[in-house]
Amino acid sequence: MKIFALIPTLALCLVSASCSHPQNASHKNITSLSGVVIEKQPLANAHIILRDSTGKMLTTTTDNTGRYQLSLQGITLPITLSAVSNGSEHACLDNTKLRPVCMAAVINTFPNKNAPIGNINPLTDRITSDIAASQGFIGPQQWIMQNRVFNIDEAHLEQARAEMRSGFLQALKDSGVTHPESFDPATYPIKPHDNLSHIFSYIHHNRNYDNNTGEPGHTTLSDISFRPIVGLTARGAYEPLDLARARIELNEIQKAAVRIFIVGDSTSAVYEQLRYPRMGWGQQFANQLHADKNIKVIVGSRAGRSSRDFYNGRWFAQMENLIQQGDYVFINHGHNDQNCDVKKPLRGIADVTNLCTYPNSHKGKPQYPAGSPELSFQHSLERYIHIARKLGAQPVLFTPTARIKDKDGKQTTPVISSHFTQQNINQGYLFTGNYTQTIKDTARVNKVPLIDLETASIEFANKVGTPGWKNYWLVVDPSINAFYANGVPGSPQSPDGTHFQENGASVIASLVAREIKRTPELSALTRYLKQ
Repeated sequence: MKIFALIPTLALCLVSASCSHPQNASHKNITSLSGVVIEKQPLANAHIILRDSTGKMLTTTTDNTGRYQLSLQGITLPITLSAVSNGSEHACLDNTKLRPVCMAAVINTFPNKNAPIGNINPLTDRITSDIAASQGFIGPQQWIMQNRVFNIDEAHLEQARAEMRSGFLQALKDSGVTHPESFDPATYPIKPHDNLSHIFSYIHHNRNYDNNTGEPGHTTLSDISFRPIVGLTARGAYEPLDLARARIELNEIQKAAVRIFIVGDSTSAVYEQLRYPRMGWGQQFANQLHADKNIKVIVGSRAGRSSRDFYNGRWFAQMENLIQQGDYVFINHGHNDQNCDVKKPLRGIADVTNLCTYPNSHKGKPQYPAGSPELSFQHSLERYIHIARKLGAQPVLFTPTARIKDKDGKQTTPVISSHFTQQNINQGYLFTGNYTQTIKDTARVNKVPLIDLETASIEFANKVGTPGWKNYWLVVDPSINAFYANGVPGSPQSPDGTHFQENGASVIASLVAREIKRTPELSALTRYLKQ
């Protein structure tokens, strides 16, 4: 096992018995490094930072095709590369405003020493993320920006590459990659707009939210329809990318007569096959539509995200460029906006800083700290309304689905609304109020159609009662899926009264369809719904 030691000011080998010597690129008559930076498309005018094992740092900018070039004179391997679409690297650690695109790569050797390549893309970012996680870092950005000794364990690096190849093997073969079993996305010759680069147009890349610090965490990847590929954990196996399916689905999205975009949290999101039968209602909503009506549902919802962080964390950015004239944007936030308890142990301050938005007052007036209107739930929702309308789409507001909670906060029926805060400032809440009512206020003020999904789901929960609700919300026998063994959330020992299993997701999707039919402002949409 080889371990490279990277040190800000000098190159040292920490474990002499198992540490290979850093390679000085200039000793090999290598004069320059070239590469291409691609997220979905080549990233023009991106800021590039190279760091080598002696602490040397070089910077440059990509051209309008996403290419860059840097001198390697005096540079010692291994190196890390960082790309930032706009602004400095420090913006990559900030969740309080819209983050730039941030990606990284790590290179320990150049296969082609005569023409060294250093690409940066979603796959290199996930590999770098795996290395960061193996070193105990929250995410790749924290690892590459540190100012202390850190190691590159070659065994971990090769394992990360192997996991990536496993998940993308067929896609690499379909794209004409020679020797995909040894493919390294950082050093393989990729050209903008070649077959290999097109893989990235079918991938959504982002970095997760670290609950305890509020900083961006490990890298996540999903396919064009937001099916997770990798990212549930900071390290580990990928769920394979079906490139042929992704190509078909992107074509369907682009050519659909109408698209429905679902913007929300875990209750409507798409989940890993690993966690079946967990599903969000958005994952089942397409089943409510006529298959022959040329309408497409795109579920970009993300677990754990509030209305504010869904935008700042670039989750909405993945959807925005797909929205067209005549589309619908379903806005389904509210669960995580309630994270406004600054005194909550461990993650309270982080949640208030990054996730929290404040509900309107009992008089229907937005509430927020002076000079920070973005912390108003109404204002946060209005951002999606304004963007949808600017793009020619119809925004639709949803109240959040019911949590299984009775009037005493116990996980049983009869269920009541729980989307409100009553605590005072001494208990950690700067402002209190009703989030469901705020959504209704926002719909009325902005003349936006409203789907009262909370009322509909409460009625359903109380109809099936206790223990009937456990057949719909997330309570999964480990004999169905071993993922739910050992008392994990969603198991019989730890019932989850917020999220859904497949039965529940289907029922909620049917309730959404029913409420659309009852909403006159959405009459044009009803012709796409099954009877």
